[in-house]
Amino acid sequence: MPRPCESVLLLHNLPRQVSSDGEAFSVHESDAGVLEEVRAVVAAMETLGVPHRVRPLRELAELPELLSRADEPIVFNLVEELPGRAMDASLAPAICEAYGKGCTGNDTQSLLQALDKVRSKAILAEAGLPVPAGIAVVPGEPIDASALPPGPWLVKPAASDASEGIDARRSIVRAGGPALEEAVNRIHRQFGQTAIVEQLVGQRELNVSVIQGPEGATVLPLAEIDFSAFGTERPRIVDYAAKWLADSFEFNHTPRIIPAPLEESDAQLVRRTALQAWSALGCRDYARVDFRMDDEGRLFVLEVNPNPDIAPDAGFAAALAAAGVPYHQFVSSTIESAADRAIRPKAAVNLDDPSVPIRHTESRDRADILELLEATAFFRPDELEIAREVLDEAIAKGPRGHYQSFTAEQDGRAIGWVCYGPTPCTLGTYDIYWIAVSPRTQARGVGTRLMAFAEDRIRQAGGRLAVVETSGRPSYRPTRRFYLTRGYRQAARLPDFYATGDDKVVYTRAV
Repeated sequence: MPRPCESVLLLHNLPRQVSSDGEAFSVHESDAGVLEEVRAVVAAMETLGVPHRVRPLRELAELPELLSRADEPIVFNLVEELPGRAMDASLAPAICEAYGKGCTGNDTQSLLQALDKVRSKAILAEAGLPVPAGIAVVPGEPIDASALPPGPWLVKPAASDASEGIDARRSIVRAGGPALEEAVNRIHRQFGQTAIVEQLVGQRELNVSVIQGPEGATVLPLAEIDFSAFGTERPRIVDYAAKWLADSFEFNHTPRIIPAPLEESDAQLVRRTALQAWSALGCRDYARVDFRMDDEGRLFVLEVNPNPDIAPDAGFAAALAAAGVPYHQFVSSTIESAADRAIRPKAAVNLDDPSVPIRHTESRDRADILELLEATAFFRPDELEIAREVLDEAIAKGPRGHYQSFTAEQDGRAIGWVCYGPTPCTLGTYDIYWIAVSPRTQARGVGTRLMAFAEDRIRQAGGRLAVVETSGRPSYRPTRRFYLTRGYRQAARLPDFYATGDDKVVYTRAV
């Protein structure tokens, strides 16, 4: 459950309105779901006892002023579509981050990469993942017939969500020439976007929901779309009607099957590929990966959706239920993840505490430091060996060496250790390699004093930037919070860096 008194600002877009007769307006079908998401998340936060406010966002330009007046450290981001540029909604997380807010869901980079389907397909292919072959046709440019893969083809916009622009009757083209040109021109006219012409592969469609679990990314039970009612005359795709038009045949005859009826070997392949796609797009918190599978069991990644519909009647919530994950638990873990990314004011630190002096590390500190490192229970044996090597070099070379090592002492024993040094091939950047406090003396401000001491020494040496790296494992959550409370900002997250499910998280702070 999120920490007590951690309040949340829930942001959402206002559904677009469309005119049906020149005067009457109705909500755009693909936008209506956001209101269901808002209601579901609010209900979950009320169950959890999380203080919250709900604010609609009409346009991106409103966001800076809204955030500047917001006391909440956490933003639950349900901004899915904004008027103006297609990319505007994707920029909301970056603006939240600029104001120090911890933002739920995926970051701006992941959202922008996924929105640009040409780019995301290239990223997935570069990662060695199978994607349908295809070409991109820019408005005003002719179709390069020589580059087309064998048909039939699916023609769709390159930068639209929610299956907008996909219509089984007009988007599936089985022969080149005028029919293909008209399908491409329709995308250019209606959306003003590049058209993607990709090979229509397979007859089966799979939806795979992924969440950031306690031990890293976790694949929820696989779902398959049941096209059995389509017969042979209808293309087996999930188009706009199947997703949003409640009175359509497609909407009422595309139920999901959870778990998907797959051979275990195929299911393992799908799970593995979903995690690879998640990593390739740099996803966090939650996402959905859509696949096609042909009769030979060949798998193709259609797209990664880093902002899936999380309304109670959507596929993502169905996957949570199939996994036995209560909806409020999903909301809680998502908020908790965002809380780790929030930047909180740095408290002033008094470096002069005569009862716990900080001094250069000496050989007599070695046993105490190694003991406290092991006592934290954070570090693997190989990590402890690296710490031992660093400590020994720091003691052997002293202040003139690369490693600047300092000890917090109490009653003649080392109770804390910090070690830092200049980053090679940089000007003024310093790595803080190790910081640890004996579990017996934690929560007394020793770690904060050690960090402030190191930053002060770095500044005196002409340093400008301090960098720390840590694990993304749940057990390291207090460590990550510690850096955030010291004014550090998450600069990068490298999935599976230390081990599968163990990300490297990089924090920086100007000193």
